[in-house]
Amino acid sequence: MLKQPQQKYRPFAAIKLADRRWPDAELTAAPIWLSTDLRDGNQALIEPMDLARKLRMFEMLVKIGFKEIEVGFPSASQTEFDFLRQLIEEKRIPDDVTIQVLTQAREPLIRRTFEALQGVPRAIVHLYNATAPVMRNVVLGLDQDGVVDLAVTHAKLFKQLADEQPGTDWRFEYSPETFSDTELPFALRIVDAVTEVWAPTPERKCIVNLPTTIERCTPNVFADMIEWMHRHMARRDSIVLSVHPHNDRGTGTATGELALLAGADRLEGCLFGNGERTGNLDLVNVALNLYTQGIPPNLDFSDIDEVRRCVEHCNQLPVHPRHPYVGDLVYTSFSGSHQDAIKKAFAVAKPGDVWDIPYLPIDPKDLGRSYDAVIRVNSQSGKGGIAYLLEAEYGIELPRRLQIEFSQVVQGVMDDTGKEQSAADIWGIFEREYGIHEVSVAHPVITTREQGVVSLEADVSAGGRQMSVKGAGSGPIDAFVAALHAHGHGVRVLDYHEHAIGSGADARAVAYLELRIDDATSLFGVGIDSDIVSASMKAILSGVVRAKRQAAAPAAVASVA
Repeated sequence: MLKQPQQKYRPFAAIKLADRRWPDAELTAAPIWLSTDLRDGNQALIEPMDLARKLRMFEMLVKIGFKEIEVGFPSASQTEFDFLRQLIEEKRIPDDVTIQVLTQAREPLIRRTFEALQGVPRAIVHLYNATAPVMRNVVLGLDQDGVVDLAVTHAKLFKQLADEQPGTDWRFEYSPETFSDTELPFALRIVDAVTEVWAPTPERKCIVNLPTTIERCTPNVFADMIEWMHRHMARRDSIVLSVHPHNDRGTGTATGELALLAGADRLEGCLFGNGERTGNLDLVNVALNLYTQGIPPNLDFSDIDEVRRCVEHCNQLPVHPRHPYVGDLVYTSFSGSHQDAIKKAFAVAKPGDVWDIPYLPIDPKDLGRSYDAVIRVNSQSGKGGIAYLLEAEYGIELPRRLQIEFSQVVQGVMDDTGKEQSAADIWGIFEREYGIHEVSVAHPVITTREQGVVSLEADVSAGGRQMSVKGAGSGPIDAFVAALHAHGHGVRVLDYHEHAIGSGADARAVAYLELRIDDATSLFGVGIDSDIVSASMKAILSGVVRAKRQAAAPAAVASVA
């Protein structure tokens, strides 16, 4: 890289628009959308779509709700021509959808385009030619007058060929292709010259499309350019002002949104931003940005994963896992503090509330996503994320102190493995750590004597040891603790929590008991059973097993040393 890049590159000149209005404007409605997946998106693919893929993409775009779809460049190849003919001859274009096709300002290509459109009920024909100085001087070899004449001549040919097919409802679109690099006065001159030929009216508008063919300036500068054109174009009330942002600087979404504030009526782009070089404007991104502001986008992404699968199949390109709204990881928090905030917000949220969940700008369920991936656990995670996964997947609602204790266990596993832990992984760690399958209670007999004394007898198993226990106390748990004392286990119950898992005939109870065993440091035991008393007894046995395991651990370490 150059130490003095100014010797090779020049900054984009600011637009002198002292009274710009767009910074104070607000977006209140969705724009007109044009999908160009089948044209601009397709021509940017390593392997362009075949007819089957093009048809699948077209049907998905219709299903989403696009009313204007650029289906191809029919003069560019036989595949493009044949696809257009298939749509027309098989009557695959819904009555409320208008297809669009693109052609350069070259007579043979324009004639071939209108030939491909024979019999179509409605169509937008999109004319373009380059207008920037480097294109005029180096590529076309024309001065400004010559470029204007090129555009006007072919705009007239559009009218002539459309008049020859009166059965079609024709609309015309014009793009000064390299608008973002064109002097504004010249862009205005050529646009006005073309619209003068087409003579649009407020009832039958034409489309003027202003692309960031190469994104060179910041979005605010492009917004100034759009507002300048919006305020100076002749016949503005008879024009749909469209923009076609590219993403060379990585700011295509901002460019599109600010252009709408500046007076644009229509956005052209692709699903998930496919397109030449770094891509076109991501229409999904803009649409769902509007949705999160309470503005109906008039596009349906309620099954966004199906849309992604279609796009990945047709484009043969993967969607990045961090891609806004659709990526595999975009609703996922690994950070412990993030997870804790999300868990707490979900706990107090009620149906019908305004969405206000930390770190989630949109409810994943609105897009057909579940909450399964909202919180995932790795070495950066904390107790909140672990507790959330156990509750969401297994109905286990850990008390706060148990969350702290168990998160240290999970952290130890992750420090050893260095890998992410799924909900199933965490559940497996939980079952092992708390001996869920190492304890059992059979044939419990509980009776209440005089003065409220409870006696208890049961056959129990803990860590492979079988015992028949008998004891008495003020209640079943107290009686069980007394019974264990007779077998050499000093147990004190410090705290108790329980809740049901499931409902009806399949309901189970889970008990969490904070215990001190043989005067060692307090720890938790966990028991699960269809009967709450048996679950509590299992929780005590769980604590006994854990205490023995922890007591044995230092000796094992010492013997290895």
